[in-house]
Amino acid sequence: MFILITIIILALIFDYINGFHDAANSIATIVTTRVLTPLQAVIWAAFFNFVAFFIAKYLIGEFGIANTVSKTVYEEYITMPIILSGIIAAITWNLLTWWLGIPSSSSHTLIGGFAGAAVAANGLQTIHATIIAKIASFIILAPLIGMIVAIIIAIAVLHICKKSKPHRAERWFRRLQLLSSALFSIGHGLNDSQKVMGIIAAAMIAAKNSGIGAGISSINELPDWVPIACFTMIALGTTSGGWRIVRTMGMKITKVTAQEGMIAETAGAITLYLTEWLKIPVSTTHTITGAIIGVGATRRLSAIRWHVTKNLLVAWILTIPVSAALAAGIYFIVNTII
Repeated sequence: MFILITIIILALIFDYINGFHDAANSIATIVTTRVLTPLQAVIWAAFFNFVAFFIAKYLIGEFGIANTVSKTVYEEYITMPIILSGIIAAITWNLLTWWLGIPSSSSHTLIGGFAGAAVAANGLQTIHATIIAKIASFIILAPLIGMIVAIIIAIAVLHICKKSKPHRAERWFRRLQLLSSALFSIGHGLNDSQKVMGIIAAAMIAAKNSGIGAGISSINELPDWVPIACFTMIALGTTSGGWRIVRTMGMKITKVTAQEGMIAETAGAITLYLTEWLKIPVSTTHTITGAIIGVGATRRLSAIRWHVTKNLLVAWILTIPVSAALAAGIYFIVNTII
């Protein structure tokens, strides 16, 4: 029981860290375009992060992404030390990338850690290769979809507004950016909170299989306090901000206007809603980065600071293997203690 409680506490801490680590995704463009102050922006994003819970619970009617994450490792191989090692590795990598100002993927950090610890324990047969391959493919597909959608929206907006007065159009885009930021924050909440739910579900299933009374047989039995706690923690984390990553996302990739910020956030939100429908956990970081690149590319390719983009891409590709390797090492330590 102690180990289960420890895992749940660490998972919620990870969710909180995820909130301030990924807060930049929701607020970077709206802060850099000065539509909202940093404080106003984090409160705005945190509110809509939590609104996502009610959408998932009462409109969508399920937590499909959580179910996908919980099945990353085959149920019969899931143990408490594996989950604990994966969470510790994910927290470590998240804090490191936050400190360095690298907008890496919390999603892939968590999944990589979970899978890496499982492989260290029992070999490659422990992981569900099809699910992991599908998740890994969206390291490329999520930013690509975000970029394509952003380019389409940008071209449409430029066509619609070609006869508009610049100052009037700017006022409208600043107002619309409030809506687009809210939509993206909802997508962030829907996607990222469910990943921790999936890990907690896996821990509670392992607890049941180990004979601990507090466990569950399937994710469908997950008690209501788990999603409420996960969505609350990610909202609280968002209010803490993530200013190092805001600078990278909102300033270093390309300069963003209110019009471009609205387009990027809308494209990112559409991509997140699509992946929610597909029940695939993706990185909100990857999604909004692709959208920002798409917006910059419609202006001119030279507007993109490609050296920054290359560094981000390297960090994305390294996230799963580094998290997996870190979790494997932690597993050997944890397994000797527990």
